[in-house]
Amino acid sequence: MSSDKKTFYVTTPIYYVNDIPHIGHAYSTVGADALARFKRMDGYDVYFLTGTDEHGQKIAKTAKEKGLEPKQLADQVVERFKEAWAQLGITYDRFIRTTDEDHRKAAQTFFKKVMDAGFIYKADYEGWYCLPDEKFLLDSEVIDGKCPDCGRPVERIKEENYFFAMSKFQSRLEKYLSDHPDFIQPDSRKNELINNFIKPGLADVSISRSSVKWGIPAPVPGESTIYVWFDALINYISALGWPDGDNYKKYWPADVHIIGKDILRFHATIWPTALMAAGLPLPKRVFGTGYINMSGEKMSKSLGNVVNPMDMIDKYGPDALRYYLLREVVFGLDGNYTQQIFESRFNGDLANDLGNLISRTLTMVEKYFGSVIPDSVKTFDLQMPDKTDADKIRELMDKLAFDIALDNYWKYVKSANKYIQDSAPWNLAKDETKKEELQKVIFTLVEVLRITAIRLSPFMPFTAQAVWQQLGFADKVEAHAFSETEKLGSYQKGQKVQVGTPLFPRIEIKKETNVSDDMLINKVQTTLKRNIVQNVQKSLNLKPDCGWLATSGKEYQDLLAVGKYGFYVRTADKKRIIIEIEKQKLLDCHDQAGSDGLSNELFQQVQTLLFPQS
Repeated sequence: MSSDKKTFYVTTPIYYVNDIPHIGHAYSTVGADALARFKRMDGYDVYFLTGTDEHGQKIAKTAKEKGLEPKQLADQVVERFKEAWAQLGITYDRFIRTTDEDHRKAAQTFFKKVMDAGFIYKADYEGWYCLPDEKFLLDSEVIDGKCPDCGRPVERIKEENYFFAMSKFQSRLEKYLSDHPDFIQPDSRKNELINNFIKPGLADVSISRSSVKWGIPAPVPGESTIYVWFDALINYISALGWPDGDNYKKYWPADVHIIGKDILRFHATIWPTALMAAGLPLPKRVFGTGYINMSGEKMSKSLGNVVNPMDMIDKYGPDALRYYLLREVVFGLDGNYTQQIFESRFNGDLANDLGNLISRTLTMVEKYFGSVIPDSVKTFDLQMPDKTDADKIRELMDKLAFDIALDNYWKYVKSANKYIQDSAPWNLAKDETKKEELQKVIFTLVEVLRITAIRLSPFMPFTAQAVWQQLGFADKVEAHAFSETEKLGSYQKGQKVQVGTPLFPRIEIKKETNVSDDMLINKVQTTLKRNIVQNVQKSLNLKPDCGWLATSGKEYQDLLAVGKYGFYVRTADKKRIIIEIEKQKLLDCHDQAGSDGLSNELFQQVQTLLFPQS
């Protein structure tokens, strides 16, 4: 690559290896990949980093439960991540592991640099620790003995650790955030984080663990390991060869860290202040994405509603999942996955809009011009993209507004389909005097496909390449510049199209019940759950872990086959009990009397399960 290119450095979170990849991991990674691909096509020298976080108490505990050493567990799970990212077409430049030797050395060097600067000291720590999230908590943050973020029980620990004097950077961090208002995004997350965690005052944080053996040894006397979060954050510079590597000098500071909202706090407090302590530049932007929920509920293994991206890829192809995540969900907000919404997007946007445009255009080139792309024209009856349109997309991509960019692209696709209907090329083909007019229509549609292939390449790379090849191009569409969407395309004389099989065959939707029944049952279930939660909180003074079985789970399907639905309740001893309810009982809740009756009946059963003696 030429040295005069602008650089762009984008990172994902590094993912815990205590479990296999899920759709939430895919969400942030696909977003980062689309951004990296776009920047490459727009002339940037891009470095794209992803990887895995492999140290800490939680990993050691999970490995022990599986009868493995921590590194053995990590090796197994890492392959699952790499396989998933290969299937999704993730074009990372490095997959870093915190067990990599160069990362270990960089983490120890960074720790020592901050210590030598006078910002690390030794002291006793006694307080709360959330093992699932691997984080220390203040007394004020713990709610009824549980973590405020994940809701699971926390433990009280006491150990002699090394602390990072983060409190000394209070004024510097506040000034930096004031001078760089775009550092934390989106704004909704920025305001919440500043008001809740920064303005109340930064607290010094323990950055070593004397009781945890699975980690990078801290460069201090004794057997302490570096706290897993301090270790993990350093990956963003260790991957570039910090402190002396050429890539570090070339790409740092990062243009954007794309992370989950649950870890935004670490990236907006510990990371920037630690960099300040080490005398290093701060990243330009930290962007917190939301969660992908299932039918409105947070995905959880215990609920059986976790969506495996590999299953989606096997069934629908990688680009269908990529498109759904980037079009349906506003990047930065929580998203909702339901099979119904996915199928609607697939059939409507991909099969009907894009699929039909590809099929109709190529078939007409084959039928009316012997598969040869007709000669170009100088004017178009359809509004074609120009530099103003391209600059608008550049602005949207810089804002990570993927959904709006794709919405603009689909307006163009829809306009082309309408152009086919309005121009009726099948009628033009019947009149020899309208040969030039037919040529103009067909060439216009070919140009639409060429532009669309380039446009979609960052979002749907497999589809874009398939369209590119069907247009008769022999190279890679991703090798072309985004700026080529601003001007007339270049075709070889006699270039032929190839009509292929449909890229997105429609999903046949099987209706198990009529629509009115489904709507009523969904409404009744929502009302019943709300009533149960409110009654339990009011009568028993606790927040119950309960809800309806996820529609994707086997338990749901088995019950539905015999005309029943399941409402689960988690008891005090963590057992998950399912209350079976006849479908007809839900349908009978069409009036207030029926709803109140079933609500009372269900509450009595829940109360008995939670307090058998009552």
